[in-house]
Amino acid sequence: MQFEINTGLLDEVKLWVENYDNKSIQTLLQDLFPADIGEVLNHLSVEEAAYIYELLDEETSSAVLVELKEDLREEILATFSNKEIAEELDNLDSDDAADVINELPEERQNEVLSHIEDIEQASDIANLLTFEEGTAGSLMAKELVQVYHYDTVTTCIEKIRQQAETVDVMYAVYVVDDKERLLGMLSLKKLLIAQPNTLIEEIYDKDVIQVTTSALSADIADIMQKYDLVVVPVIDTLERLVGRITIDDVVDVIREEETDEAHKMAGIETFDEPYMNMPFISMIKKRAGWLVILFIGETLTATAMSFFEGQLAKAVILALFVPLIISSGGNTGSQASTLIIRAMALGEITFRDWWRIFKKELVVGLTLGFLLGLIGFLRIALWSTFVDIYGPHWMYIGITVGVTLVGVVLWGNLAGSLLPILLKRIRLDPAVCSAPFVATLVDVTGLIIYFTAATIILRGILL
Repeated sequence: MQFEINTGLLDEVKLWVENYDNKSIQTLLQDLFPADIGEVLNHLSVEEAAYIYELLDEETSSAVLVELKEDLREEILATFSNKEIAEELDNLDSDDAADVINELPEERQNEVLSHIEDIEQASDIANLLTFEEGTAGSLMAKELVQVYHYDTVTTCIEKIRQQAETVDVMYAVYVVDDKERLLGMLSLKKLLIAQPNTLIEEIYDKDVIQVTTSALSADIADIMQKYDLVVVPVIDTLERLVGRITIDDVVDVIREEETDEAHKMAGIETFDEPYMNMPFISMIKKRAGWLVILFIGETLTATAMSFFEGQLAKAVILALFVPLIISSGGNTGSQASTLIIRAMALGEITFRDWWRIFKKELVVGLTLGFLLGLIGFLRIALWSTFVDIYGPHWMYIGITVGVTLVGVVLWGNLAGSLLPILLKRIRLDPAVCSAPFVATLVDVTGLIIYFTAATIILRGILL
């Protein structure tokens, strides 16, 4: 059964900590996975979390450490000596250990590494720290199981037993040559049914999807999703096997990418830390930039309306429908841009599909426009039955609003669907073409469409 945190449980845990009831705390913890324990600690104060963390055994505490929120982990590690941190890292995979060390102040990183007893482990971690963040090199773990192509099945099984001691979960067995270059993967099924003296080169699979240390993490996530992989090997520029990336690491990457994209589509710079830890000044800086740009863009609506000041003075009734017109176009454009940006992120469409997208969204935009235009006309007709707010020429006003809605919704739909593709073509982030950006663009142009239609349809009647 999946573990779930509730207020009652947290209150009980806090009471146990307050009363130093270690027995009750340990009874709870022994039935939980490290991820569950980490979730509990993430909901407690630093002092409470640190107290419970001290009660964990060495192996569990290391596993829980990587499940903690970054700020809480920093607070707890700040109370540890360099040697104590090194002892915690001894039980972690190299990629997790490197992530933890990378969060430490620079002056402490080398000190912690020097206290790690396993020289090979320390060397692996130091190597991972040299790779640029966001690449396969920084994401991979060095622990893996590999055998040579000239080994026999018997030799292979013995090597697997030896190497498996450092690998918690064996996703794959990799086959390399005498220069450590990756040749392929070995199926455990083939290994089990093969004769003891069979050479590995006779049974391994040569077709293996791999990535280089410089590959971007977002691209790796796409590859693993496309081919349904749980692990992918990493090679260096000499095609030597240097590590492997597992699905749990990729899930974190996907989550970060989606968060980044969601922020951009809302007109917000990406947050570098959890929301609750974001300083006030940083929050203002992250949000103010786009808001100022969008505000300046929206001021153009006043400029657009000033060109039609004469028409407004003669038919003030037109001003009543301005919010309706611009919101309809903005909403349609926002919908379209969101759909296209997401489809591009999933690899469903590319720039070469622009003409098909244009034709499809042209029909969709016209249909939605006619639908909203008809509703707008009927709304005016219905109101005119009971009140005289629109005067004797209500039908012409209704037609103006209806025709405008067709044009504005169509334009908003085309702008929202084609702008992200254009930005991608010129190597800009499509997410920049966010919902607020499209809405602002359509607001300004929507007013021009509205008053142009009004000038033509109402000429000689109201204007």
